[in-house]
Amino acid sequence: MSHDRAELDRRTLLKATLGTATVAVVGGGLGLAGAAAAGADPATPRARAARLRPNSELDTIIGCDEWGARPPSSTIQLSGNVTNKIIVHHMAFPNVTDYSQAHAEQLARDCQDLHMDTNGWADTGQHFTVSRGGYVLEGRHRSLETLTAGKQQVVAAHCPGENGNAIGIENEGTYVTVTPPAALVSSLTALCVTVCQQYGLHAYDIFGHWDFRDTDCPGIAFYRMFPGIRRSVLDGLGETASAAPERRWPDIWKFVGGPVVKLAQHLLNARGYQLTANGVFGADTVAAVQDWQARNSLPVDQDATLTTKTWETLVAPLGPGDTGERVVGVQQLLQHKGYDQVSATGTFDTATAAAIANLQGLHHVTVNGLVGTNTWCALSGGILRTALMA
Repeated sequence: MSHDRAELDRRTLLKATLGTATVAVVGGGLGLAGAAAAGADPATPRARAARLRPNSELDTIIGCDEWGARPPSSTIQLSGNVTNKIIVHHMAFPNVTDYSQAHAEQLARDCQDLHMDTNGWADTGQHFTVSRGGYVLEGRHRSLETLTAGKQQVVAAHCPGENGNAIGIENEGTYVTVTPPAALVSSLTALCVTVCQQYGLHAYDIFGHWDFRDTDCPGIAFYRMFPGIRRSVLDGLGETASAAPERRWPDIWKFVGGPVVKLAQHLLNARGYQLTANGVFGADTVAAVQDWQARNSLPVDQDATLTTKTWETLVAPLGPGDTGERVVGVQQLLQHKGYDQVSATGTFDTATAAAIANLQGLHHVTVNGLVGTNTWCALSGGILRTALMA
């Protein structure tokens, strides 16, 4: 698999830092993070009303002062963008069995030290941290303050290109081959519900780090749990799947990179462009996206955002025997998501069909091994209404 080199370096260093005084936590705080709205108050009456209700989950988050955070090295900035998603991470730490609050607080201190002293950041990179024991801690200063107010989010450092648009949640542990403890998942779900309530977000606004960056985070095994986590968040919000969009595609734009960008480049090439499919959203890709939007009478986005209509005009049905750029894009993304039996040959073979069928089962798409629009969306990291209805 490919990796974000800078991220690997910081995670490797953090593993070493925590090799002896490890990190994990017990107890039942909140969990996973959501998105804080930047700019003005959220427009929806539901979001505004939610902020007026007491939220006991907010009281369980361990704030920076409580866990002994250092002061930031520079002023913490608030975003002028509207928060539109939650990005979930794993920390690539050891899967420890110390589930105490003391351990969770040490995790937060060690993480902040690494981010400030080694990475040169102003403060902890993520907004919130969830320990293996289920404790939730504030990461970057003012994240809890802004979540409680339901207003502008703090500009963070967890995912370049999304730091002013998404709340980043680090989950303690490494989840490539194993899944997180139940306490972590429970806290993660509860925090997602709270964040969605505070900022008018929904269960279909939860993504993984690798949907916007070249990285192994949040881990293959953890990522495969996301459809179920989203359903739990939906239940916690008291919302119905029928109100969700049929497909919520990842809104990648010129400030991000990684496997999903590479997929988009393959799709553009299949439409006649000549891009290097490297996952870098450079000027050539920006120009191609905007040209495609113009040619298809779509609004031309100044940031080359792949909107729903952009994705859905680019994709085309695929099945056994098909060849070409689209097939390569499918196979490469399947490989990245752990389907090791797939080779990027450019020919839609039986191994590719089997992997697609497995993916369809995870996302509650009709299991047929064929790549239709819903399967394209699920493959790219998008969220399907059908998956929320399961």
